[in-house]
Amino acid sequence: MSAIDTRLAELGIDLPEPVAPVANYVPFVQTGSQVFISGQVSLGPDGLVKGTLGGDMDVAAGQAAARLCGINLIAQLKAACGGDLSRLKRVVKLGGFVTAAPGFTDIPLVINGCSDLMVEVFGDAGRHARSAVSCPALPLGAAVEVDGIFEIA
Repeated sequence: MSAIDTRLAELGIDLPEPVAPVANYVPFVQTGSQVFISGQVSLGPDGLVKGTLGGDMDVAAGQAAARLCGINLIAQLKAACGGDLSRLKRVVKLGGFVTAAPGFTDIPLVINGCSDLMVEVFGDAGRHARSAVSCPALPLGAAVEVDGIFEIA
């Protein structure tokens, strides 16, 4: 068991099976030492978290949804690393998308749910560049979606 697997266990995180794509794309692409992971929606053990931030969801619920996206990103990363998360060198960049009502501006706070998870799990290697934007709707009605770029050995 790698140090990262141990850390996930300490945090009480059981990685799910990586989710299969719902359209004509692949879950990740590796080029050189970089892995580009397709957007992961706010899907957890209780199903897809749907909603609109600034509408029927508050920031705390959005952060929890973003954390689920992060867990799904790590599950895809583990698959990309052949099951060995110790191959991670760095979380390079996250792109966060939030279904938001007009006028809702706390998008960065919502995506912190994913960003904070990356630092909790990977330490300094989890610190990353990031974008965070709002949109009127996401695939399947998801509240949050996050994609990522990772450097691996």
